[in-house]
Parts: sequence; C-alpha cells; structure tokens
Amino acid sequence: MRTTGKGSSGLPTASSRLCTRSNREPRIRNCTAKAMFLRQESRAPVTSRTRRGLVYGGWRGSVRRVGAAGSSGRRENLYSSVAASLFSSNLPPTDSKVEGCGDVFPCVDPVQGLNKLILAPMVRVGTLPMRLLALDYGADIVYCEELIDLKMLQCKRVVNELLSTIDFVAPDDRVVFRTCAKEQNRVVFQMGTSDAERALAVARLVENDVAGIDVNMGCPKEYSTKTGCHYVAQAVLECNDPTALASLVLELQGGMGAALLSDPDKIEKILSTLVRGTRRPVTCKIRILPSLEDTLSLVKRIERTGIAAIAVHGRKREERPQHPVSCEVIKAIAETLSIPVIANGGSHDHIQQHSDIENFRQATAASSVMVARSAMWNPSIFLRDGLRPLEEVMQKYIRYAVQYDNHYTNTKYCLCQMLREQLESPQGRLLHAAQSSQEICEAFGLDTFYKEITQELDARRAELLTKTPEDVEEPAEDTSGVIKMAVKFDRRAYPPQITPKMCLLEWCRREKLAQPVYETVQRPVDRLFCSVVTVAEQKYQSTLWDKSKKLAEQTAAIVCLRSQGLLEGQLVEESPSLHKRKREAPDQDPALPGELRKKPFAALENGEESPLEGW
Repeated sequence: MRTTGKGSSGLPTASSRLCTRSNREPRIRNCTAKAMFLRQESRAPVTSRTRRGLVYGGWRGSVRRVGAAGSSGRRENLYSSVAASLFSSNLPPTDSKVEGCGDVFPCVDPVQGLNKLILAPMVRVGTLPMRLLALDYGADIVYCEELIDLKMLQCKRVVNELLSTIDFVAPDDRVVFRTCAKEQNRVVFQMGTSDAERALAVARLVENDVAGIDVNMGCPKEYSTKTGCHYVAQAVLECNDPTALASLVLELQGGMGAALLSDPDKIEKILSTLVRGTRRPVTCKIRILPSLEDTLSLVKRIERTGIAAIAVHGRKREERPQHPVSCEVIKAIAETLSIPVIANGGSHDHIQQHSDIENFRQATAASSVMVARSAMWNPSIFLRDGLRPLEEVMQKYIRYAVQYDNHYTNTKYCLCQMLREQLESPQGRLLHAAQSSQEICEAFGLDTFYKEITQELDARRAELLTKTPEDVEEPAEDTSGVIKMAVKFDRRAYPPQITPKMCLLEWCRREKLAQPVYETVQRPVDRLFCSVVTVAEQKYQSTLWDKSKKLAEQTAAIVCLRSQGLLEGQLVEESPSLHKRKREAPDQDPALPGELRKKPFAALENGEESPLEGW
C-alpha cells in the first residue's frame, strides 16, 4: 500500500413459552439464538471430553456460509447450529482454571437461567486488552466499544500474523477493531448505526470473528447521537456525489445511540434486517423512556424483531451516573419479555464488589448483569474470590497491552481510570509523564518484560519476512541515489511541539526550496512503515521500519537534516528560530529533563466527557 502527504424471576414460565410460539419466523430464530444468554433447563450431560471437542472444533465445524439462494430451512438450521455452538463453546473443560479465580464460570441456578457476567461497551476502554483481562477475571461475555458503521465500512479485514490477531484497518492505517482467538466465542461487536443496510454490511464484515452483534441505542453522548452525521457528511464530500445530500438530510434528522429511541420504526427495521441477514445472535442496548408505558411498548416491539437479548440501562436519556438507576423499570421489562434481559447501570449505586452484582440482578429480576464503571475501575470485580490488588490488575493489563500492540495513549487512558484518586501519587505522576508503551512499562516495573516481548516480536517478524519475501514492499522501486541512514525518531529527545519535520520544513522555507515531499509504504507482512522524503530532487530514507506512517516520515526527515548538517530540534541543540515557534508552557519547569516535560494530564481527555456507563 502506498500513501502520500430476561428473563425474570418467573423464568421457568417464560422458558416454557419460549419455543411454543411458532406464528412468527423470527421467533423460531430467536428461540435458538438465546443460547448465548439463557441456559436451557434440561439437556444431556456434557462431559469434559465433549466440552473440549466443542471448544476446539465445534464452532468452526458447525458454521457454513449460506448463499442468498439457500432455503429458509437451511438458514434456520444454520442459525440454530451457530447458537448451539455459542452455548457449548462457552463451556470450557472442567479442569480449565483462571489463576486466582477458581472455576471460569460461577455455578448457575437452573431456575434463574444462565447468570452471565458481562463487560459493558465503553468508549476508549473496551479495547482488546481490557476485554481479555475481564475474561481472565471471570466475565462470560465482553462487548467492544461502540464503533460507527460508516467508519467500519471503510475498513479492510487484515490477518495480523505477527500478533495472531484479526485487525480491521481504516484507510489511514489505524486499527479500528482488533480481536483474537481467545475472545472469539465471547466478544460481542457493538455498532453505532442509524441505517439498516449499513448495519447489515458491518455485521457481515465482522460476523466470522465475533460471537454476537449489538446495536447501541442507549448512548446519550454526542459522540453517538451526532457522530453518524459527521461520517455521512465526510462520505458525501469524498465521493463528490450530489445525490447523497438527500441521505445526509435524513441522517441529520435521525442519529444513532439514544437518538434512535424516538424512532421505533427505524429501530424495528435495523434489528429485523440484522436478525434476518446475519448468522450471529443480535442484541441491542437501550435506555428507559420517560414513562413506563412507553418503555414497555418499545421493548415489546423490539422483542418481536427476533433479537436474542436486550440490555437495559436503567436511566433516561438525559440522566447521568449520579442519578439513581431505576431497578423497578428494569424489573418490569424483565417480567414482561420472554427474551433475556441484561441489567445495566448499577455501578454508581449498587456494585462495589462481586457479591453486589448478584444483588443488583435480583433487584432487577434480570437474567444477567452488564458492568461498566466498576469493571473499568477494577476488572477483577468479576472475580468471585474478591477484588485483586490494583497494582496486580494494572500490571496484568499492561502485559496484554504490550503483547497486542495497543496504542500507548489508549493504554495510558485506561490505567488513569483505574488509578483515579491515586493520580497524584508518585506512580501516577510517572504514568502521567509516560509518552510510549516502554515508558509505561518502566513506570510499573515491567521494563524487563517490555524488552522480552520486543525481542520476541522482532524474532517473529524476521521469521515472517524470511517465509514471505515476495510480499515485502520496498520503500522505492529505484533506491540508487537515495541517501540512507539507520535512524529512529525518539519523541523524548525533542521539546514539545518541535519535530524533525518541522525543522526541515522551516529550513526549506528559509532556503526558498519547495516543500518536502514524503512517500510512505507499508510492508504487508508486519504492517511496518518506511518513508522517503524528497528535498531539492534528492531522496532521503531511513533503513529502519517504523510502527506508523508519522514516525516513518519523522525518521526520513532526520536523515535529510543530518545529511545536510542541520539542526533537527533535539533538546541538546540550540536554535533561536525554532524556539520562537514553540508554544509557551508556563506550567513546565525548564530545569526538568526532557522526558518529564510533558503535556498536562487534562489533555488526555481532550476536554470530552467519558461516555462509559452513560450507554
């Protein structure tokens, strides 16, 4: 690639009704899809050997793609097979343990149905490291953060052999969604959408890599209710298609997230389309409406679409975590519907430790509980044996973040949410100052671990390169005459707002030369980047590959500057013209070493309110 510039407490009765309704085709599909969230009251015993077979082979062996010409019977059998695989593959071998957790799954009262512990979808939190950590501590199902349909439709599915993951990569090379085999049977993909056809296209894009599909209908933040409009406008501008303006007008009238609650017809169309068109169980997450009557009317209509379960956040659209959660409304919904109801919104008032999860479930008569903020603060909330020390939890999170190449800014954000009132502690200050995954590891005493993982990945990368040399794209077809150096860009060696690219651009302007032109390529086998910069018809390039396009361009600029004997803006250099362009930072002490001169913590959140359990 080349780039430039629920069940309620009356569950037995509900269960007996569940499969007797045959007047609607979606109800048949719904009956089988509930296996992910609802336990069958009677079934043949499953031995340890049988479980192992289902876990390691049952899923893929039971799923086949059915073309449009397939009969409805084949589609029903396929859907039933997938649901059965979800149910069975969620049961690990009897001897499977999580360190410090005892059994992976808690004992289940068959009268109450399958009491699932679920990690809620949380923006900037529900990425792969947090989901894997929640599973380790006992969560049964994990939701990814809400991902916008139009953004996902721009993505390409990439098999990342280096990390053993499946990546959905945007045109700007940013990984929008990353998943792995460890969570494949447990992760639910949540999308933000306001259009049935787009929703179905996204579902079909990801359905082979996730356990279920969820539609966000409960987030009250502008991120969800208005972001769709931004992407539609962007799409119109990019395609330059005047006819798309009509669609844009409709989007401006609709929106996603909680905005959908005011349009039951659109909700029904989106969910019905997904249930008919995808092979995975479909769920949705809503907030309650101003009146109980309106809420019950809406959830009944949602149930008729054939979805497998519904998650209910017990607050109105305008309410925030400081407002009390309406357990009575969730209970009324659970007693009204025959599909599993997942209770959400209890972190602020109810859930402080593991036993509180069950208390919240009983108070709402729901079949399962979805936990957001309490799990964000300490994911070991899912652990029956009690909360683990925060230091231990954070170190385990960092290990996953490094192993799966999570961007350091996301890792830093999640760790800050865990530290909370300890942000001003010595360790909190070290985290605040960290500007890379390596520095985060050093702050938590994991520098040796970081070096080991880096060496393992380098060895794996070299192995892949030797196996697939024909797939490696070189920086340029003709490298004769290109000045090369083995250099890397280290952000810690430069003052804030000063970079080699800035220095090179300023020099070109001073010398009245054309602006530098960067040409960057990505190597498919490990998705690393290399850039060539052209200045005054001379090309410059680093022989070392970088993790991002931006870093590769900085290293190319360094090669050019050093070849010309020019200053590149490092802290040890003095350049009055450069420092005139530097922004004032009165809160920074000039005497501090470069690695401690960082932006204030407030910049981490970009002035935005974190949605989190507002979903």
